[in-house]
Amino acid sequence: MMHTLIICIDRDDDLGYKVGIKGPVIGRAANMDAATQLALHDPEDADINTIFGAIQIYDKLKAEGVDVELVSIAGDQDIGIKSDTVIADQLDEISEKYDAKNAIVVTDGAEDEFVLPIIESRFKIDSVRRVIVKQSQNLESTYYIIKELLSDPKVSRTFFIPIGLACLIYAISVFAGYPQGAIIAIMAFVGIYMLFRGFGLENVIEDFTENLKRSFYGGKISFVTYITAAILVFIGIIQGLARCWVLEAQGLLIIVMFINASVWWFVASGLLSWIGKIIDAYLSKERVWRYWVLPFFLSATGVILWGGTTCVLLLNEGLRPDAIQYLMLSIVGAVLIAFIGVGLSTYIRRLESGQS
Repeated sequence: MMHTLIICIDRDDDLGYKVGIKGPVIGRAANMDAATQLALHDPEDADINTIFGAIQIYDKLKAEGVDVELVSIAGDQDIGIKSDTVIADQLDEISEKYDAKNAIVVTDGAEDEFVLPIIESRFKIDSVRRVIVKQSQNLESTYYIIKELLSDPKVSRTFFIPIGLACLIYAISVFAGYPQGAIIAIMAFVGIYMLFRGFGLENVIEDFTENLKRSFYGGKISFVTYITAAILVFIGIIQGLARCWVLEAQGLLIIVMFINASVWWFVASGLLSWIGKIIDAYLSKERVWRYWVLPFFLSATGVILWGGTTCVLLLNEGLRPDAIQYLMLSIVGAVLIAFIGVGLSTYIRRLESGQS
């Protein structure tokens, strides 16, 4: 029975993205080959040093007579739920193959260490080794590090996009002769951006653009529906802002009025995206049962949001009986729509399973 695993973490899947090596990479020879290929492709990648650091630990423990094995696990470029799910699957595969109970984890920084709880749920972690590349402390080195950091697409998107859009909003406001509105617009944009980052909604936008590219290159009908859906979202935003502007909403009523005026445009956008997805799935002979619940849940969400915001607006006007009636009807309607969606999805799944 093996005593210890040395687990090297590559959370953002540089091995797969840059040199096409899928995790888990098992054994000293395989890891040496993977590190060499990665070094030849991108000598500045920190994961190279991580793997060599893990090999060094492996050699040292082997020389001391400890029964160890070296494993490198790779996640996904989409850091978060997707990458951690891939890592969890690889850890399950490793735990089934080896009988080891203990682990030594080797990382290149704090980001990789987010997966430590996932590893700890499967192995007892004896030690965590962080491999940091030594850098000179002069100004030239500092400039180089910052330059390389900003050239990273993940960092540049986070850093440059909000600053660029804020500058663009200010320029448009000055050109339109309304510079005082720039502060309001920029604060609104910063608030929306922080909410997107806080709730992880930027992943939705990245998934949308990725699906858009795939559907374009694949010649799929969903490309047209995705473009139309994006236009509907834009119309919904304009509609919500125009409603707030005309009625001169203030405070929290701005958010309520915006949602009330634009929610059905957003629901229509989601339904149109779903139509394109379901057509592509049907033409490619995929199982489509898992898609059928989406339009019902979208519709149910639209009903409850519209009913809830209508209730708040009516309460603000002093129409309490009508407000309660709208709220109750929307709750009942949303629940019924959701139940119908779940039932239909279950029926189609059973039907497809029976045919297969």
